Amino acid sequence: MPAVIEQKKIINTNTDFLPLDGTDYIELYVGNAKQAAHYYMSAFGFQAVAYAGPETGVKDQASYVIRQNKLTFVLTTPVRPHNEMAEHIYMHGDGVKHIALKVNDASDAWEQTMKRGASSFLEPVRLEDSYGEVVMSGIHVYGDTVHLFLERKNYTGPFMPGYRQWNNPHFQPKDTGLLYVDHCVGNVCWNQMNRWVQFYEDVMGFKNILTFDDQDISTEYSALMSKVMSSGNGFVKFPINEPAEGKKKSQVEEYLEFYNGPGVQHVAMATNNIVATVRELMSRGVEFLKVPNTYYDTLLDRVGHIDEDLEPLKELGILVDRDNEGYLLQLFSKPVQDRPTLFFEIIQRKGAKSFGKGNFKALFEAIEREQAARGNL
Repeated sequence: MPAVIEQKKIINTNTDFLPLDGTDYIELYVGNAKQAAHYYMSAFGFQAVAYAGPETGVKDQASYVIRQNKLTFVLTTPVRPHNEMAEHIYMHGDGVKHIALKVNDASDAWEQTMKRGASSFLEPVRLEDSYGEVVMSGIHVYGDTVHLFLERKNYTGPFMPGYRQWNNPHFQPKDTGLLYVDHCVGNVCWNQMNRWVQFYEDVMGFKNILTFDDQDISTEYSALMSKVMSSGNGFVKFPINEPAEGKKKSQVEEYLEFYNGPGVQHVAMATNNIVATVRELMSRGVEFLKVPNTYYDTLLDRVGHIDEDLEPLKELGILVDRDNEGYLLQLFSKPVQDRPTLFFEIIQRKGAKSFGKGNFKALFEAIEREQAARGNL
């Protein structure tokens, strides 16, 4: 089914017809959800929340819900072959399937986006149990990715109907200071970025708040282009990347090749203390990209005064950039599965609203070194 059947222009964009209260959860389809849950709990500091599977009456899949502060992941795997979920994993490997967005009215969100040209993934459905009700709907976006609309104002349970509380009193890893989803980046195919920019503008009422061309994001060998889309209230941001011409294969091209099409490239997770968070993540085995130490020789000349000591940033490889409203600190993990696809960003904002433009060159050169080691540059 095509992600967009027809796109229609919005006549009046002054009203936020799709108010979003942030990201409710991110669901990954994975080859082994039980082991993936253990990894994200052990390595990233998530806690067990809820479970659905054969024991709860769901015969064809198993889902583990894990949470850290306002950051919720659902890890889902099929327990039988020859179905859409199994085919998704065969095609893409482990990856993000659903980005669930918090709304006050899931039925209205579906109706508003459908009349503006969306393609339906899930008509509004009401789920109930002893804790109350959840209303859910959804639309297709790029590739096989889906935006779900979640209305849970009348629900008090641990996650949603169909799930039971899940915990292991003997395994409760300490959190790592991750707070919430800052943004979620999608990679799309050649010459498709503007199509999806228009989709988010027309269908979801987002605005393009930042644009990076191949002059902003390029190295000696590769380049890409990116536009950042933001919901009306700024609670949800989706940068969209596409490849650009270069001497060699870009990171977006590598992703598209191994993911077999468009999809979520990375999820940025916010923290209030990036030094402590990254140090803890590294101690648990999370691997990060590393820029040359020379990056730090002129760092303060580029970004001005920062509150943090330079040595810990240099030790951990944390990047810094400034915009007109402040500065940010960020670091990117290596891919968290064997295919060079999904990875994570750790970000701390100290006023900055941007996405680290000043770090692009150093970051993408670090990615290219990883690509070269895999033989994919």
